[in-house]
Amino acid sequence: MNEPAAVTAAANGQLLQVNSFGEWRTAARELLRAGVPPEAVTWGTLDSNGSGDLFSGAPAPGGQTHSQAIPTQQAQPPKQAATVVPRSLLDMLQKAAGFRAPDRWAFLYRVLWRWQQGEHDVQSPADPDGSRLHGMAKAVRREEHDMHAYIRFRERPIEAGAPRFVAWFEPAHDVLPQVAEHFVARMGKTSWMIATPEASVLWDGATLHNTGPLMSSAADLDDAGEALWLTYYRSIFNPARVNAQLMQSHIPSRFWKNLPEGAIVPSMVSQAELGARKIGQVDTVGRKSGATIPITAEKAQPDREQPSKLDECRRCELWQYATQAVPGEGPRGSKGGAPIMVVGEQPGDQEDLAGKPFVGPAGKLLDRVFAQAEVDRKSIYLTNAVKHFKWEPKGKRRIHKTPAQREVEACHYWLEKELDAVRPKVIVAMGSTALKSVLGRSTVTLKDTLGKSVRHEGRWVVTIYHPSYVLRVPDEAARQEAFSIMVKGLKLAHELLEQPDVPGPD
Repeated sequence: MNEPAAVTAAANGQLLQVNSFGEWRTAARELLRAGVPPEAVTWGTLDSNGSGDLFSGAPAPGGQTHSQAIPTQQAQPPKQAATVVPRSLLDMLQKAAGFRAPDRWAFLYRVLWRWQQGEHDVQSPADPDGSRLHGMAKAVRREEHDMHAYIRFRERPIEAGAPRFVAWFEPAHDVLPQVAEHFVARMGKTSWMIATPEASVLWDGATLHNTGPLMSSAADLDDAGEALWLTYYRSIFNPARVNAQLMQSHIPSRFWKNLPEGAIVPSMVSQAELGARKIGQVDTVGRKSGATIPITAEKAQPDREQPSKLDECRRCELWQYATQAVPGEGPRGSKGGAPIMVVGEQPGDQEDLAGKPFVGPAGKLLDRVFAQAEVDRKSIYLTNAVKHFKWEPKGKRRIHKTPAQREVEACHYWLEKELDAVRPKVIVAMGSTALKSVLGRSTVTLKDTLGKSVRHEGRWVVTIYHPSYVLRVPDEAARQEAFSIMVKGLKLAHELLEQPDVPGPD
């Protein structure tokens, strides 16, 4: 029985040349069945591209071309069982076959041989051969995408038997067959031709024809409609916004020479650099006479629908990092509103998790203050100037971070809603952040108002320390003094409830 041609060539130390994936598929199948290792085969380089499906029953397109030259070491061909290759590997081999490299066929056969020997890691990107295989397939897919995007068809005069549209492209890899199938599906029965330096394809509306090279460049292509396209391109080109580096990054330089607009872009970019940028701005920017009317940034903002629920608030960025918003807690409403509202800075770690104000260490100390001042916590409305926990990581813990002024101002919207709902007679501001939010002034200081009462918008405002400050004070005497100021402030707030509701200076 005669040996297959591929096996005979390998056994005789001859060059095994293939011109398409289909031919390589047939030869590789013969070599694997004969047990010929990769090092016993010398593969020839590619002359033209083809396509095929490895190990399918159909014959390879174009037949086999096994020229004889270049002796190599003698092959040892023990007979092997038929190889079963997964579809994913076959697809990748066929895709990588379009990658232009002198050793592509030898490399693909080595991958196939290793798979047959049980080295299935060869398909993994972590394997050296697998990494190269993935890289080759990726490069071919990228070239297909670029050819889809940057190929330009020129319309030709209607002639019998001639394609209506002609395009020239210079691909870096052998992707013409795949791209041709793409345009067959896209352009219907319209005839066209794509020419490259290596080969050409012609679609007559019903059949796709493959030929050798029919053109040498795009210089001879002309299109009457191209002048209209270039006129349009010039009209939309804005020299005031040109960015040459961005244009080059979006479209690789090797494609520009064959694009119609590639011939005019360099001069337009040069004109922009030499002054057209300024002229473009002057022509398009209107100038109106008249006095400039100053307006604050707040008044210049457009009217936007405000959130109706605290959990939906996106007025600042703190919501992204908190577990949940922490609303105030206590009596509210026209019949049972709290006479005293206590305002802190922001929720802490435990408040953020529980969704309730003052349930952590600061809350426990505040309970002691209420007890000393003989004030029932249930009669008080407790809330914070900022409703989301602002923190920074420290090991595995979340450490409190003071809110920025813009975050306090953003959350003042919710404090105003609470004031309207609770309608307290006295507000106790615990700490500097709460005081600034209640009074709406960023310049007010804690030391100027500590332990005192002021009138603001028809209410009394009393300032005391925040419980967390008392917890942080290292000196025992200072801690006792701060605790005492808090107790006295709560007592003062309770006493102010007895004061008549007469207007006072804000």
